[in-house]
Amino acid sequence: MRAVVHSETGPSTVLRLVERPDPTAGPGEVVVRVVCSGVNPTDWKRRAGVGMSDPYGEVAPGHDGAGIVEAVGPGVDHVGVGDRVWLLMARHGRAYGTTAELTAQPANHVVPLPDNASFELGAGLGVPFVTAHRLLTSGVVSRLAAGALAGHIVLVAGGAGAVGNAAIQLARWAGATVITTVSSAQKATLARAAGAHHVVNYRAGDAAAEISALAPTGVDLIAEVAPAANIALNLAVARVHGTIAVYADDGGADLVLPVRAALAKNLRFDFALLYTLDETLLRAAVDDITKALTEGALRLGEPAGLPLHHYDLTDTGNAHDAVERGVVGKVLVDIA
Repeated sequence: MRAVVHSETGPSTVLRLVERPDPTAGPGEVVVRVVCSGVNPTDWKRRAGVGMSDPYGEVAPGHDGAGIVEAVGPGVDHVGVGDRVWLLMARHGRAYGTTAELTAQPANHVVPLPDNASFELGAGLGVPFVTAHRLLTSGVVSRLAAGALAGHIVLVAGGAGAVGNAAIQLARWAGATVITTVSSAQKATLARAAGAHHVVNYRAGDAAAEISALAPTGVDLIAEVAPAANIALNLAVARVHGTIAVYADDGGADLVLPVRAALAKNLRFDFALLYTLDETLLRAAVDDITKALTEGALRLGEPAGLPLHHYDLTDTGNAHDAVERGVVGKVLVDIA
């Protein structure tokens, strides 16, 4: 099989195209022929050695992907040869992820892909949508379903990003009123396409005043990408007993928390990282995302607020660079 790998950390030039033996399916494993691989910030950061270490000598990047089951090992009964599937956390605990024509994965990282969902959509689900699910279930509900967040207001910071887009779509499907913040008119258009009810350009006015006018009693849940930069805004707009769910440290790695202001509102701060997510929470996310997929509630592409950027397997380095530069939209590597 062909695979894009690296054996050292560094810039995207450390990536190289190689031929490697086809993997086999061991007990509890599934071999998937990858059609499309999704690129996330964690992929280039791990390759570059930014805050992460890797115990493997040679690795093929890529947590997310979608494809067709090639083989199943003993003990696997939820998918069979020829089934369409999507993959999550494909690089977690193993060397070869989704920038390879074939990848062997533990069965719990391989999920049936409904017939109404494209391989592109499947490749865009893992990191963004599982993260978004965890954020949205940090507050008033423990599971998502159509209508589960009815009557609640969710604020999504950075609604034009991949996780922000996923949070908007899932929250909208679950019945929430969704407010999102963006930094430009272009991103505002994309956030509205994703399904946000209200969009606030934080560079064009007083974001706290605008959000407070939309949610006079405060927002129930904040999905936060930049906690250090946005702490004053979050304290101002969160309702009493609200939740601030954090999944990244954009805008600063150290959060200085005014304790009394948070105490006064009985706020809860949650933090979400997929690598240490409990298996029961991971399974809940997969089940709820599958339900939303089956109901046709999840989309990808510019009409859904997330423009697609396709790269060939041989051009994986440029795909990584695009994500590192902060390209607006979803970067996909076409494998087959």
